[in-house]
Amino acid sequence: MKIELGQHIIEFHVEYGPRKKLSIHIDPSGLMTVKAPNHTSDDVVMSAVKQHGSKIVKQLQAIEAARTAPKVREYQEEGKFLHLGKYHALHELIETNGRTEEELQHDLKKFYFASCKKVIGERIKIYQKQLKVTPKSYIIEESRTKWGSCSSAKHLTFNYRLAMAPIEVIDYVVIHELCHLLHMNHDRSFWRRVGSVMPDYKEKEAFLARYGQAMTL
Repeated sequence: MKIELGQHIIEFHVEYGPRKKLSIHIDPSGLMTVKAPNHTSDDVVMSAVKQHGSKIVKQLQAIEAARTAPKVREYQEEGKFLHLGKYHALHELIETNGRTEEELQHDLKKFYFASCKKVIGERIKIYQKQLKVTPKSYIIEESRTKWGSCSSAKHLTFNYRLAMAPIEVIDYVVIHELCHLLHMNHDRSFWRRVGSVMPDYKEKEAFLARYGQAMTL
């Protein structure tokens, strides 16, 4: 099926089955599927998609942005860099006038660290209430191997590059680490707890696995 959302034409597949509620899923490649109860009319499906139109377009744009990430970073005013799932010209993120390339690289990384700390702090406040947990502290660091971690002493660590990801992907990493305050390993209880807050967490995992390499300097 197809639907026009603003200036965008969105194609999606409808999957009918013995379910009670209609839900919308977008995989990391941008394929959108509407899962609907048997005998759901086309009008009801279209209405549901329109209702979530802005969120759908935003998610699809983030996926496309990650897919078309530039391979060479251009540290100049119009160089493109990811921030919260969208590309921005460098001068929209930091001051560029009179700065050398080395200074721009330093300032941009500093911007990401600050942005990540702010956003992570805001999201922790939201989800720690839902999960009824309280971390002792959290820090932002640079890592090539992990997006986040949780120590046995309840200290959380997050990768500064998360500031480049869509907010819902950041939410997944925050939820993941907060759930480790309840379950230190990745057993079934852990994943059930993650899923209770974010049912589509596997899509966020897949997004990081597929597009995480584009989230770099």
